[in-house]
Amino acid sequence: MNGEIEALKKSRNAVVLAHNYCRGEVQDAADFTGDSLELARRATQVDADVIVFCGVYFMAETAAILNPSKTVLIPDASAGCAMADMITAAQLRELKAKHPGAKAVCYVNSTAEVKAECDTCVTSGNAEKVMRTFPPDQEILFVPDRHLGGHVARLLGRTYELWPGHCPVHAALTAEAVAAARKLHPGAPVLVHPECAEAVRDAADERLSTGGMCKFARESGAAEFLVGTEVGILHRLRKENPGKTFWPVDDRIVCPDMKKTTLENLAASLREMKTRVVVPEDVAVRARRAIDSMLELG
Repeated sequence: MNGEIEALKKSRNAVVLAHNYCRGEVQDAADFTGDSLELARRATQVDADVIVFCGVYFMAETAAILNPSKTVLIPDASAGCAMADMITAAQLRELKAKHPGAKAVCYVNSTAEVKAECDTCVTSGNAEKVMRTFPPDQEILFVPDRHLGGHVARLLGRTYELWPGHCPVHAALTAEAVAAARKLHPGAPVLVHPECAEAVRDAADERLSTGGMCKFARESGAAEFLVGTEVGILHRLRKENPGKTFWPVDDRIVCPDMKKTTLENLAASLREMKTRVVVPEDVAVRARRAIDSMLELG
C-alpha cells in the first residue's frame, strides 16, 4: 500500500499532510505531520498541484482557502469535528450584534463560514501570542472552545465572552485520571492539551499544543512523560524520541473522526482524486483574512 501511495504522489505531483492525531501508519505515509498551526504553515509552502489532507474537514478547508489554485483532497469527507459543529455562522453573527465593537476570535477548529465572520483565528500553539496583540480592554468574543479561550484569558489576566463549545474527546479526560496516572508513573511530567477542562489543566505540569508537546519532549531531560491528549500523538512522540517513554494519561482518549483516514482511503483518494474540498469564493476570501491575520500575528 505504501508503495502505491508513493507512486500516486509522484504521478499526481501531490503532497500528503497529516495531523498528529491520525493513525500511525498514515503519519508515516505523509510528507509532513504536525499540529494545526504547523500544517497551516505547511499548506502555504508546498510546491505541488495536489494536497491530500489527512485529518478532519475544517483542516482541509483551511488548506483549500490558503491554496485556491491547488486541488485539495480529503480521504474521508465524513471526518468532521464535533467542536466545530457547536457554532454556526448565523449564531456568531447574532452574538456579534449583541456586542458591537467586540473582536471575534475563533479557534482554528471552526468551519470556514465561522472563520469568515471573525477578525482572526488562533491555534492552541499560538493562541497566547495572538491574543497578546489585543489591547487589555478590548472586548473579545472567543468561539467555539470555552476551554482554550478560558486558558488564554487566565494566562493573560483578561476576561473573554466564551462560547460554550468544547471538544468531547478532551472533555472526557479527568483530573482523577491524571492523579491515577501519576501514581503509576511518579516523576513523569504530565503534558495536557489546553482543550482539556480547567481542573485537568490545573492538575498537569504543562499545557501544550501537540506541536508544543513534541518540542517539550525533545528538549526535556525527563525519561518518561504522561501525555493527556488524543492518543495519536504518541506515535510521533515515540518515533522522534526513541530513548524516551511516553504513557497516555488515559488510553481511551480517541477521536473517531481523526481515525477515519486509513492507508486504503488515502490511496483511493489519490487514485480517484476524491474527495475535493471546495470553499465558496465569497466565504474563502473572508475566512482567509482571519487565517492570514493569525499567521502574521502568531
